[in-house]
Amino acid sequence: MQPRVGPRPLPLHLGTALMTWASSESAWRLWKPGSPSSNPSSAAPDTVAALLPEIAALEARAGAGKFEQALQREIARRMHRLADGVLAYRQNPVHRTLDNPPAVWSEGNTRLLDYGATHRVARKRGMRAVLVVPSLINRWEVLDLTAEKSLLRAMAARGLRPYLVDWGTPNDEERRFDSTAYVARLERALGFVARRARRAPAVMGYCMGGTLTVALAARRPRRVAGLALLAAPWDFHADRTGHAFLVSAGPLLAEMADRVGELPVDILQTLFWSLDPWLAVKKFGRFLGMDQQGDHARDFVLLEDWLNDGAPLAGPTARECLVGWYGQNLPGTNKWVVGGRRIVPSKIKKPALVMIPSGDRIVPPLSAAALVDPKRGLKNATRLDLPLGHIGMVVSGRARDLCWTPLMDWLDGLGKPQQK
Repeated sequence: MQPRVGPRPLPLHLGTALMTWASSESAWRLWKPGSPSSNPSSAAPDTVAALLPEIAALEARAGAGKFEQALQREIARRMHRLADGVLAYRQNPVHRTLDNPPAVWSEGNTRLLDYGATHRVARKRGMRAVLVVPSLINRWEVLDLTAEKSLLRAMAARGLRPYLVDWGTPNDEERRFDSTAYVARLERALGFVARRARRAPAVMGYCMGGTLTVALAARRPRRVAGLALLAAPWDFHADRTGHAFLVSAGPLLAEMADRVGELPVDILQTLFWSLDPWLAVKKFGRFLGMDQQGDHARDFVLLEDWLNDGAPLAGPTARECLVGWYGQNLPGTNKWVVGGRRIVPSKIKKPALVMIPSGDRIVPPLSAAALVDPKRGLKNATRLDLPLGHIGMVVSGRARDLCWTPLMDWLDGLGKPQQK
C-alpha cells in the first residue's frame, strides 16, 4: 500500500491552523494594556475590547504574564491535537477491500464496471440498466465504500443493473478533453449499455457527473429512459456563498491549466479547502477522539482516502468549468454548447428525478434547483429535497432511507404505469 498523503494539501491545512492560532498571541501582545508593543492607534475590535478589562483583572489576580502563558499552552495543545489526528489517520491500517466488478467496456482510461454481473437478482432478464456517471474530479468509490455503504451494490440487490463509469486518470490524449469530448465518450458508453440491455437505460449522474448527463440526455434523448440527478450543479450564479475564492481565482487557475495541461489534484483540493478552511482542524480533532478500531473511525478513514485520491482535471475542461461555468454561468443561462448544440434543460422531455441535499456546501441547493425551475428547468422532473449533505446523501447513516430507497423506487418505476 502507498503511504497516505492526506489531508491534501497538508501544508495548507497546517498553515491555516498555525497562522490563525499564532495571530491570537500576536493580537494579545498588540492590544493588552501597558504592552510595549501595543499600538494606541490600532484599536481592538469591540468583541476583544469588551474582554480586555476582564483579562486584565485575571492577570492581576494570577500574576503578570499568566494569561499569555495560558494562551501559548492552548495554541500548542491545539497544534499537537491536529498533528496527532493527522498522524492517527495516516497510520490507520484500514483500507478499502471490496473487489471491484468486471470491466465490460473501455475507451482510453475510461471503463464501465458492471455491478450486476455478479449479482443474481440484477442478472435477471428485463432488469433496468442504469448508466452511473460520477464526477470527473473525485473518483467513483464513494458510491461503493463498504459492503454496507454501497449505493451501487444496493441497486444491484434491488434488481437494477448499474454500469458505473470509471473515468480513471487522464492520459495524454484525455488531458486535451473538453466537455464535448467527455459527453461524446458517455454517448458511446450509453450506446454499449443500450445494446447490451436491448432497451434504453436510465442515466444517473452525481455532482459534476449530473451536469454532464443533462448534456447527454439533451443530445441522445431516444437512448435515455430517464434521468436521475444527485446534487448536480446547473445555475452557478444562483448562490455564490462560499465560492468567492473559486470565482476570483478562476481565470488565473484556468491559465495555469492551459499551460500545464491539467488542473492538479492539490489545486482542486485547495478549492474545496476554500469552502471551509477550518474543516480539517475540526474533523481530525473529532477523529482523534474516536475508538480507532471502531466503525466510525473505519468509515472516516475510507472517506478521507477517497477525498484525497482524486484525479487531475483535463486542461480544457478545467477552463470550461472555472471560466465558462463558475465565471460566465453558461449552463444556467442556456449558453453551454456541447458538440455544437446548446444544452437547454426545458427541451428535455424525459422523466427526471432531481435530488437536492439541503446541507450541500459544495453544490448550493439553489444551483441544483434550477433544473426543476418551472420556466427553465426539465419539463418532466420530480424534485426531492433531502436533509443531508453533498457526500452524506450517498454514505451517511440516513442515506439508505432518505436517498437510496426513493432513488431506486423511482428508477424501478420507469416505464411502468403510474398508480392513480
